[in-house]
Amino acid sequence: MGSMEMENLHDSYKYSGFWIRMVATLIDSILMMFITMPLLYSIYGASYFDSSAVFRGVPDLLISYVFPISVTILFWVYKSATPGKMAMKLKVVDAKTGNPPSIQQSIIRYVGYFIAFIPLFLGVIWIAWDRKKQGWHDKMAGTLVVRAQNNVVEDVDFSEA
Repeated sequence: MGSMEMENLHDSYKYSGFWIRMVATLIDSILMMFITMPLLYSIYGASYFDSSAVFRGVPDLLISYVFPISVTILFWVYKSATPGKMAMKLKVVDAKTGNPPSIQQSIIRYVGYFIAFIPLFLGVIWIAWDRKKQGWHDKMAGTLVVRAQNNVVEDVDFSEA
């Protein structure tokens, strides 16, 4: 990416903070529940939701784990955002270039969520204090979440990754 393109990216986007990202995550979670819960209900019936079992079989594994992971990573790679982030006009980008994240970055970012959640959600709450509004999952993957300049406060600098 040329220096003029990087300058335009810098001028066009700002870092996205904690609360707007939480709203986007809530939207994504609700949408995923609207897809997965009816599928699980149609296969297992109401008893699925009363069970304390973590794993109920291959359909459960595919619907509850493989599908959400795959869809999230594909949205990041091909759209730079999940539906919730799109609704909030946010983008996940490579911290160095401003381009969409690679498949590798997206996988690391997804796995990084689990690491960020382990110590009392500290790795996610970290977004509120970080200068570039990165959670631990973003730092691990080398990504940023950005928003159009007229919607937030802080300038994005892709050259300092």
